[in-house]
Amino acid sequence: MIAFRHADPRFPFLREDAEQSSGRWNDAGDLTHYFCDTPDGAWAEFLRHEEIDDPKDVFTIRRALWAVEIGHPPAQESGLPLDVLTGGPESWPECQERARTQRKHVNGIAAPSAALRSGGAHGWRVDGGVQRGGARDGVVFVPFGPRPDLVGWAATVEGRPSERLLENVGHFRASDRSG
Repeated sequence: MIAFRHADPRFPFLREDAEQSSGRWNDAGDLTHYFCDTPDGAWAEFLRHEEIDDPKDVFTIRRALWAVEIGHPPAQESGLPLDVLTGGPESWPECQERARTQRKHVNGIAAPSAALRSGGAHGWRVDGGVQRGGARDGVVFVPFGPRPDLVGWAATVEGRPSERLLENVGHFRASDRSG
């Protein structure tokens, strides 16, 4: 399976050290990688994390987008409610606890994208011109630990998402940032 990941263009597509701040599926210092099933999902995760919601700011973005062969995707996480899986930073402790438990048994998990609104990812078709393809929900794949087995291809070295994607990003609410 091919998954997508954005990265600072000065660095490779994977971390090799555990110098990582905490996130939804990792405590600070846990080597954890985040991938999405679509480029829209990868960009949405970046836009949400950086709190970019103004189309003018999208034009300043210069990130690498990688297509990475992740093999068989991890099993979909079903042990937590959807509002926890897709909530703001206040929901991270429950997800981090679940990941700590899962690390003992599996090498990764999959979950709904917290950054992409339901049905917010779509491809494109050509049929009498460029047409929007079918909508789909985003999925995030979270492999744990060092992953020298993964192979990535640079889809773009210094690109940016479409400003049209902003309408499909589940931005943090003010209440998400207060905790």
